[in-house]
Amino acid sequence: MPFEHTLINLKRELIRTFAVVDEWFDKAHTLRSYKPADGGWGVSEVLEHIMLTNHFLLIVIEKGTLKALKKSENIDGKFIVPEDYVLATPGLLQIGDPNAFEWQRPEHHQPTGSQSLHDVRREIRDQLDQCLITLELLQRGEGILHHTTMSVNSLGKLDVYQYVYFLALHAQRHLIQMKNIEQEFEKCLSV
Repeated sequence: MPFEHTLINLKRELIRTFAVVDEWFDKAHTLRSYKPADGGWGVSEVLEHIMLTNHFLLIVIEKGTLKALKKSENIDGKFIVPEDYVLATPGLLQIGDPNAFEWQRPEHHQPTGSQSLHDVRREIRDQLDQCLITLELLQRGEGILHHTTMSVNSLGKLDVYQYVYFLALHAQRHLIQMKNIEQEFEKCLSV
């Protein structure tokens, strides 16, 4: 697949995923504040966690973007994305599956409830814009010139595009979690 198609598909995936995340802010307050029977996070906490994780991943993505652009300057326009470039490795795709592996998240990704849902929603919308701007800056494939280690699921070195994709897959993982919370909530209402 030509790299341009890979980039278009990545943008579509980001926009679609962030749109579905955004819909969760419009759910009923009783659902958003419901706590699952297993003691896990409620929908509001999951939304805050997505925002916090995006925040920290975007710091890495921004630094990687700057380094990739700097490296592309040194190549002097002779850079071509390899035809066998793969965005979605099997290990990376597992990020979107909440049952694929045990995930230990860092403490600074834990929701605190200190921000209003309005602020969390606004921040997530801004984060989508930041991702799309990053992809515009790296539209010729420059993002594959810089790699950063990702320890989650032993992924190893990811390029900037894969980091952006990781961000979308992470949100998709939690969309499944929120759907499960909603189903549990609806069962409680029907009893």
